[in-house]
Amino acid sequence: MVNPSKSQLILAAILFSSFFLSDRCASAGEEDYFKLVSILTSAAKTDSRSKNWKPAPDELVLEVSGMTALDDGRLAIAIRKGEIWIASGVYDNPPSNVTYKLFATALHEPLGLIWKDDAFYTMQRTELTRIRDLDKDGTADEYTTIAKGWGVTGNYHEYAFGPELDRDGNMWLTLNIGMGFKGDQIKKTVRDEKLGYRQGLWRGWGMKVTPQGKLIPVCAGMRSPSGIGANAAGDMFYTDQQGNWVATNTLHHMRKGAFFHHVESLASMSQPDSPIKNVKDIPNGLPFPQALKEFPQLVPPAIWFPYKKVGQSATDIMLDASDGKFGPFAGQLFVGEFTQATVNRVYLEKVDGEYQGACFPFRHGLASAVLRLEQGNDGSVFAGLSNRGWSSLGSSSYGLQRLVWTGKTPFEIKAMKATSDGFDLVFTKPVDAATASNLTSYSMDSHTYLYHSTYGSDEIQKKALKITAADVSKDRLSVSLKIEGRRELFVHELNARGVRSKEGETLLHPQGYYTLNRIPKQ
Repeated sequence: MVNPSKSQLILAAILFSSFFLSDRCASAGEEDYFKLVSILTSAAKTDSRSKNWKPAPDELVLEVSGMTALDDGRLAIAIRKGEIWIASGVYDNPPSNVTYKLFATALHEPLGLIWKDDAFYTMQRTELTRIRDLDKDGTADEYTTIAKGWGVTGNYHEYAFGPELDRDGNMWLTLNIGMGFKGDQIKKTVRDEKLGYRQGLWRGWGMKVTPQGKLIPVCAGMRSPSGIGANAAGDMFYTDQQGNWVATNTLHHMRKGAFFHHVESLASMSQPDSPIKNVKDIPNGLPFPQALKEFPQLVPPAIWFPYKKVGQSATDIMLDASDGKFGPFAGQLFVGEFTQATVNRVYLEKVDGEYQGACFPFRHGLASAVLRLEQGNDGSVFAGLSNRGWSSLGSSSYGLQRLVWTGKTPFEIKAMKATSDGFDLVFTKPVDAATASNLTSYSMDSHTYLYHSTYGSDEIQKKALKITAADVSKDRLSVSLKIEGRRELFVHELNARGVRSKEGETLLHPQGYYTLNRIPKQ
């Protein structure tokens, strides 16, 4: 073996450094494409040096729990304290002239907000409430119960989320399960005699309220369903957070009779209105694909969010309905993330009538836990922040920020579509044909999770997959990957780190995670 000389080593180091730096410089960061504008954060509120915000009233602790953008350019904000505020000037950049007006008070932990037919609707712990300003003086003077009828025992974990509208005008809501019942709380629960599970009435269920005010239980198996939203087709989805029976964060399509994962919700199965019947045995400690075979009522999520790779506590769901005003992802879903203070992106498709698809990282570095997302009239996205009760990354404990597309298109995997023999990748920009057709530019493996009563699950049954072809389309906007060894009901993790755009850019986020519930036949 010949040892290199000192001069050869120096030259090699220079060449490597030049390549590494040029590769790094070829791609910009997230902030170059989606700018964060801080309207109000707890850190800025106490910083006398800040010049890009207008102080909010001293009594306003902006722990955002619900938001809705109004047609006149104002933003209505519900906060955990039990109030609704109306903010004006929120689209200004910098937001130096924002004003806040108190609209409603004395609410019990509102965790959602919509505007419909000249009224606000919000979920309190015990009811869905309509709030109106009848005399038009800017302050609420009528609070009307629209729906109620679920159990509230006093357990700290019995959150109630919503409402959100579907295409037919129904309002959807989701109910957290309670945890660790004690003393008098147990007397207020219902119990399934066969399975032995105990919860407050309809806890862990998704419900809808018809335009006529009828409360209908739809689906069950929820643990902490803090996000609800509709896709472009008007179908309803919710997010769940890792815990017992919940392997990692998930996105589910809500529909009649579906059971998702948390079995304590079955305490309400014997109720006359329950669409779920005859669950006799619960598998415990099985790989999720096997549990599906032994538990016929159980349905898989449309999306698994691999833990820490794509968040740790999924929250709100927002459809990008801006028709391109928020960049190249129109029609896709954006999902808030609590612990990591981020926003993730979801591409969905239907295979054999069922939803599945891919999730991708999108935007890091928000000031606190992202609890709520709302698209503004100009296409920008408001992020409502609050980390009360749990810790999150970021410099603040609460606040309001706005994500604004700068007009520059990032080089991203826009969509990941399942095919009969692999996946089609659609890019936001034309790719470099040499790198995109090179099999070493990609790697993929798959995994699943355990379905069990233990908190969370590691990735199990992991297997590396062989990529046998990468065919670039004529317009260079897509690549068809042929892959051996894909498995239904497994998450397929893609890394496309070697792909470059026509201009030499690296992918802003080279990872994608596809939940392959069904392999297309054609």
